[in-house]
Amino acid sequence: PRNTLTMATRFNLTEQELHNAAASGNDDTNLGYDDKIPILKRRAAAAAKSSSADGAGADRDESSTTATDGASDPSNTATPSSSSALTAKDPICVIVVGMAGSGKTTLMAQLQKSLSLKAREAAGTGDHDDATTDADSKSATTDTSSAATTTTAPPPRAGYAINLDPAAKYIPFSSSIDIRDTVDYLEVMRQHKLGPNGAILTCLNLFATKFDQVMGILEKRAFGGGTGDDGDGEEASGDEKPKEDEDTASNNTATSNPSLDYILIDTPGQIEAFTWSASGSIVTSALATTFPTILAFVIDTPRCAASVHTFMSNMLYACSMLYRAKLPMVVVLNKTDVVGCEFVKEWMEDYESFQEALDDASSSGNGYSDEMAGGSGYYSSLTRSLSLVLDEFYNHLHKVGVSAATGEGVDKFWEVVQTAAAEYEEGYLVDLRNRVEEQKAKEMAKKRVGARRLVRDLKEDGKL
Repeated sequence: PRNTLTMATRFNLTEQELHNAAASGNDDTNLGYDDKIPILKRRAAAAAKSSSADGAGADRDESSTTATDGASDPSNTATPSSSSALTAKDPICVIVVGMAGSGKTTLMAQLQKSLSLKAREAAGTGDHDDATTDADSKSATTDTSSAATTTTAPPPRAGYAINLDPAAKYIPFSSSIDIRDTVDYLEVMRQHKLGPNGAILTCLNLFATKFDQVMGILEKRAFGGGTGDDGDGEEASGDEKPKEDEDTASNNTATSNPSLDYILIDTPGQIEAFTWSASGSIVTSALATTFPTILAFVIDTPRCAASVHTFMSNMLYACSMLYRAKLPMVVVLNKTDVVGCEFVKEWMEDYESFQEALDDASSSGNGYSDEMAGGSGYYSSLTRSLSLVLDEFYNHLHKVGVSAATGEGVDKFWEVVQTAAAEYEEGYLVDLRNRVEEQKAKEMAKKRVGARRLVRDLKEDGKL
């Protein structure tokens, strides 16, 4: 109570304002949560811009209709602005996770190769069309105009690769940002006297302390026309800030640096070090609140073919990751060049099919194989029960078969990624907005309680 008058003076509150704040059930104060979350900030700005543009277009339509009332010339009719054209395209962030040996890094290389190939094909198509246009322009004006319509080649799909595996000695893809450039894995082991897994976890923790700089690089590369490359070369150091004026930055965006379509994240082989650590949560949350983000869970298909219990273990881990991250997940059935993935899809789509496979594996067990816990034993009963529980979980997964070695199925993978990104908009982003609103409501409630306490204390002191 002795500090209540000081508090009221510091907050510049009058008696009427105190009573209004204490009695108010609604607080219109903007707490700034939307400004703190980049993707919500961008979506709000795009919605406001789209709304104002649509309003201006409607006014133009109305004035045009009034001015040309009774006229029959259709060319005088104005076309409303498209709100989708005003919304900047967000790159999709793909976090590649999976068990050790499942082929994550090889898949990363194949995905980057696919993006580079698409970019070269788009550039080659554009050059060919330009040459055709020049030839046609010499023959006829009408041919030139029609060829000009076809010269607009689809923009190349640009990718940006990030390596978060500090223990990898060699990676078969070009990483624009590499944790090994920041943290020395062997030096961490030596100085902190750690084992392999502990050193990986420590490296991730150290890198997470500077991840805000990584996000700054990604945002500038995606939206600000930074000096980063397209995923095929080395990125400049995070401490070296590009010094370009606005005209140069805009030119880079339009020419040498096309807007990003995908951000690829390679994670450590020790999956627990990333998925169940504080640093992994920081990295995942930072990416998911800035870009549309999905998880690509890579599964070793031949291992699943050899053991139904291995398949069930992978599905349980995928379920736990989905529950923890709350992000859309694509199950990538890798190594289809060795074993086809149709049997795994059938197990996930048909409960009875998996039960039959479990019965066959149990009856053929010789007591020493992976299926020795078959028949009517505890493990067999547990597997059957888990498969029934996960049957509903399978309905929320996207499945695709890929061969990281040959590149088979990569195009289908990109299609599934687009579908999962749409699910991000309908699921994670809606949940994020709900959490923001919930946090706002809690802060508003705290403010009202504090205002009521302040009014009560001032009354007890005789100040009101």
